[in-house]
Amino acid sequence: MFTLHLPVMQVIIPLIAAPLCSLLTRASLAWLLATFISIFTFFISLLLIREVSLHGVLSYELGGWAPPWGIEYRIDHLSSYVLVIVSATASITMLAARKSIEQEIAPEKISLFYSAYLLCLTGLLGIVATGDAFNLFVFLEISSLSSYVLIAMGRDRKALTASYQYLIMGTIGATFILIGVGLLYMLTGTLNIIDLQQKIPALLTSRALHAAFAFFTVGISLKLALFPLHLWLPNAYAYAPSMITVFLSATATKVSLYVLFRFFFGLFSNEISFQHFHLEKILLPLSAIAIFVASFVAIFQDNIKRMFAYSSVAQIGYMTLGIGLASKSGSIAGMVHLFNHAIIKGGLFLAMACIVFRIHSVQLESFAGLGKRMPWTMAAIVLLGLGLIGIPFTSGFISKWYLLAAAIEQSHWLAAIIIVGGSLLAIVYIWKIVEYAYFKSPADSFDNDTKVTFEAPLQMLIPLWVLVIANIYFGLETSFSFGFANTAINALFH
Repeated sequence: MFTLHLPVMQVIIPLIAAPLCSLLTRASLAWLLATFISIFTFFISLLLIREVSLHGVLSYELGGWAPPWGIEYRIDHLSSYVLVIVSATASITMLAARKSIEQEIAPEKISLFYSAYLLCLTGLLGIVATGDAFNLFVFLEISSLSSYVLIAMGRDRKALTASYQYLIMGTIGATFILIGVGLLYMLTGTLNIIDLQQKIPALLTSRALHAAFAFFTVGISLKLALFPLHLWLPNAYAYAPSMITVFLSATATKVSLYVLFRFFFGLFSNEISFQHFHLEKILLPLSAIAIFVASFVAIFQDNIKRMFAYSSVAQIGYMTLGIGLASKSGSIAGMVHLFNHAIIKGGLFLAMACIVFRIHSVQLESFAGLGKRMPWTMAAIVLLGLGLIGIPFTSGFISKWYLLAAAIEQSHWLAAIIIVGGSLLAIVYIWKIVEYAYFKSPADSFDNDTKVTFEAPLQMLIPLWVLVIANIYFGLETSFSFGFANTAINALFH
């Protein structure tokens, strides 16, 4: 009986906990509740992925109304895979968050901060769990609105500007998606994604369907931060509270990529998206530009959070490049990179949270001598940076290897060159950090005794090293990351 209600429990539990969290006056209690709920959602996601593996697709009828008349929560291999990523990231983030949040957020706002965080988690989980197109839009707005609030809580006043910029672009993206949903409802009279999938092939000559596809493409690209619609992302990541950067970098764009998969491979089907609407003519060139331009811009950043933010734009380019190859192997590679990048970038931003906690700066010159002062944190950055580059025995190598193989399989040699070239550019900006941390002396404003260490607290270091170990583990063992992605994409293609 318990397992029957898992799909709705995944969403409703953090939704109920969010207002409860705002009522707690003690910061430690609010953190404890948010952490417990995050871990509980992770536990539910593991149960869901087990149920899907054993029994196939799970369908939950809200209110007892059968789809397509009622709202359906539908958990398949793809959604259970992404639910694990989101809930695992949420758990790691909250386990490490307490000290960082107490330092960066005003005491009277901490309970509201955790409340907004739980609302954001609710929205992200709801996007993945729902089988209803309009319901997906609603959850997208729940996650977006709470994200705007969380980013605005950053201690730098530029966080307000970043949040406002994200609000404007995010609202435009959401409006485009809503218009697309409205057009489909006008054409078909249904909002259930599976029902829409069955009715769309008979409407291929409709101009309204073409318009809906165009609106979805632009709206999802904005939410995904696909170049050149990425302008909200660098400032949002750079000026948000450190732990929110960790959480959003590993989840928000990944869930948006899930929406891309769900709409263009599920709702429209891959044949319609690529053979009729030629989606690859949009994805391939924009992905290639994203990889090179964003990586190149990252090289010249002195703010390390902005550097990693531009790196995220480039890594999104890798994911969409795999999808743009319009093949099973390319889509599987894109999905594997989604998983691996969540680990790597979540870890890198968590390491940045450790550094901000100790030295209150993310400027490159502040990293001078940190290799000796914060040895465990800097070692984590180096190992995760190797994953970002795609060095063997790291998770990043696995996904880039699959991407390269998919490009060669399609005889798309330009895409193969782009994949390798982007990795070479990543070496440059990762090396800048290594050079400052290990080969430069601290500035005069800091203690020149490089033997003095002021490592981050264990509460932050342990979750960080969990991600470092995961980066190496999933670079050696791919039965989950590749195996489940393979099953999910095969199901979508059929």
